[in-house]
Amino acid sequence: MPTPNLPALLDAMTLEEQVSLLTGADFWCTVAIPRLGIPAIKVTDGPNGARGGIFNGGPKTACFPVAIALGSTWDPALIAEAGAALAAEARLKGAGVLLAPTVNLHRSTLNGRNFECYSEDPFLTGEIACGYIRGLQDHGVAATIKHFVCNDSEVERMSIDSVVDERTMRELYLVPFEKAVKDANVQAVMTSYNRINGDFAGDNAPLVRDILRGQWGFDGLVMSDWFAEHATQKSATAGMDLEMPGTTRHRGEALVQAVREGRVSADDVRACAGRVLQLVERVGGFASPGIPDERSEDAPERRALIRRLGAEGSVLLKNDGGLLPLAGTARTIALIGPNVDTAQIMGGGSANVNALHRITPHEGLAAQTDAVLVCVPGADNYRWVPLLQQPMAVDFYTSTDLSGDVAVRAVYPSSEKLWAGAVEPGIDPMHFSARATVEFVPPADGDYQVSITSAGLSRVLVDGVQVIEAWESWAPGDTYFTFGCTERVVSHPLRAGVPVTITVEYSSPTSVPVSFKALRLGVYLPRAEAELAAAEAAARQADVAIVFIGLNAEWDCEGLDRPDMALPHQQNALVERVVAANPNTIVVLQTGAPVELPWLDRVPAVLQAWYPGQECGHAIADVLTGRAAPGGRLPQTWPKRLADVVTSNGDPLRYPGQGGRVVYDEGVFIGYRHHDTHGVAPMFPFGHGLSTTTFAWGEVRVDRTAIEPGGTVTVSVDVTNTGTRAGSEVVQLYVSDPVSGVERPAQELKGFAKLALQPGETGTATITLGMRAFAWFDTARGGWVAEAGAFGLRLGASSRDIRGEAGVTLAGDWFAAA
Repeated sequence: MPTPNLPALLDAMTLEEQVSLLTGADFWCTVAIPRLGIPAIKVTDGPNGARGGIFNGGPKTACFPVAIALGSTWDPALIAEAGAALAAEARLKGAGVLLAPTVNLHRSTLNGRNFECYSEDPFLTGEIACGYIRGLQDHGVAATIKHFVCNDSEVERMSIDSVVDERTMRELYLVPFEKAVKDANVQAVMTSYNRINGDFAGDNAPLVRDILRGQWGFDGLVMSDWFAEHATQKSATAGMDLEMPGTTRHRGEALVQAVREGRVSADDVRACAGRVLQLVERVGGFASPGIPDERSEDAPERRALIRRLGAEGSVLLKNDGGLLPLAGTARTIALIGPNVDTAQIMGGGSANVNALHRITPHEGLAAQTDAVLVCVPGADNYRWVPLLQQPMAVDFYTSTDLSGDVAVRAVYPSSEKLWAGAVEPGIDPMHFSARATVEFVPPADGDYQVSITSAGLSRVLVDGVQVIEAWESWAPGDTYFTFGCTERVVSHPLRAGVPVTITVEYSSPTSVPVSFKALRLGVYLPRAEAELAAAEAAARQADVAIVFIGLNAEWDCEGLDRPDMALPHQQNALVERVVAANPNTIVVLQTGAPVELPWLDRVPAVLQAWYPGQECGHAIADVLTGRAAPGGRLPQTWPKRLADVVTSNGDPLRYPGQGGRVVYDEGVFIGYRHHDTHGVAPMFPFGHGLSTTTFAWGEVRVDRTAIEPGGTVTVSVDVTNTGTRAGSEVVQLYVSDPVSGVERPAQELKGFAKLALQPGETGTATITLGMRAFAWFDTARGGWVAEAGAFGLRLGASSRDIRGEAGVTLAGDWFAAA
């Protein structure tokens, strides 16, 4: 098909047709205009997999490591490979747009979406994001960088006002977006839910119109996050193109009327519609009209890539005595912990996908060792009462009070079901009721936890007797993106082998009028002291004990932050008892953010594996056995305790917010900038990560010691692998400005290079710095300033492990307008 003439198409459209393009047709697709041959295109959630149009239980897809694991690789070229593979996955789901990457910063360790973001550092975040974007877009799928901007917490995320001064925003939070636009030509931007300095993100003309489009020259599409647009007139004039999802709430006839009355310019509407058409063209919608059916493909090359990414993102935090990799002499290995036989592969929320498979650590190690593996769970790590993994039968009614005949019957594989935009055929997602039934046979006597969580009204009955009510008292809470109520839990005695019928009655209408509905029934008998004792006994009898602990997709989840940095339930006690029984104890952590480690001084080896995707157990086993080297370095400072985090100063305005506002009054001092500047010792510093080999660094070299304004300086260092194993070293370049007109961090990351070296091999890390590496943002002048004088150039293996230093002098002041 010939390339369409987009201006001619716009000329041929009525105002109503132009406006129709500015809202999705449904949850995932844009509007088609058959009269003019304008096709629809489909978007799909990422960022660690292309889910497709069914929120849970749809066609399976490849599940990649979460973003913090990708950030931990410090390898943009490798992340470009992941982007290319994700482009293929998106196409399998009929999508031309992937809603990723997420580049909000790790301001706090408690952010529920910490796992979905790359780093606390804007430079590292931007470099990783650019690799991801290039990989996607080089293969015909548009990236959607998000969430623009300062969506750095999930507390009151739909409404909170992030109050941020301009210098802080420019030097930290806008940097990854700016790099994505200028360096990677990202094709789409998603605005965040929150307000920024008063205005909702999608209505924020100073950010969208003036900075994103005006100063940076972004010519792509801007879309709202789902249900995040609030103002017909303000969003259209700000240049926010696409309201998602459909059907419209603030556009449609309201926007047509605003144009007719002169409150919105017809030129603004035309410009927004033109950018929708441009995106359709860029992703091949005109060339190949029609949205194909979703399908799955279990490609061996993608399995191998995901496995490699998992190892490259794993961070060896501690390895006293060289306990890792495992020695082949270990004949009995105790595998202990809640994650042994559960593959913790991803975080929760819109990043969640129906993975092709889930390899557990037990399965991964069983495939790589002949040792006897003794498995004991020992403790729990759930946030919400675990589901029943058995069929749940559901009868649907077209009424909201369970009256009338059953309209549809369905059976789901577990006791949770989410409906995003569509339910079952003939069922209106905004007006239905349902009765879900599970026949449960308790495996043991005990007081079981029974729970309900619902985006919709609900109540639970056991053998016909109501035990939980969330119907008359339902209120929005902290689940299902804040569209669901807070979990309701009761204790209920059950007897082993005696069947019970558990019924959930459900009604869709609530005070939150969105077409996202869900119900979740939990039934579980908590673990007791006997489980800890069994783990201790198994450890005592083994050559090596490996404890697999951490969080999961309920703790690291969109929609709510974590309450603290503690590991839940009895996991810390489990580690203490295991290491007391066996000093050869290795802890494998799986979390999406730092946690407190009170047992760290007693455990010789700790591996942070994050959530490494569907090949979880294989990737972890590769590192434990030495088949692969741990390639990761921390992209977030690991504090000793929550009180050491800059957002934990006791002022609720700083975090989590108060009166609908959260104030970023720490300025540019987050993460290592805070720790290094204010002398707060971390547990593990930013950039930290050990290897199973050793490296020797040479002298730091610079190509010049003085530069003129507008010039560059190149810094290099030789690194030699002096050990007996292959491994990688990440050379990190920090810049310091000891004399400045404003208060600046003690040092800031401005470059890095990752070297993969065989034993005896020497590689050279070469990093070139331009003027922005030395500059700060001058709000009075509206631009970037690098002041004349001396700057420190510090090369290190982490922010606290500096291996060599040099200096450069800037001969005169440099300025560049924003």
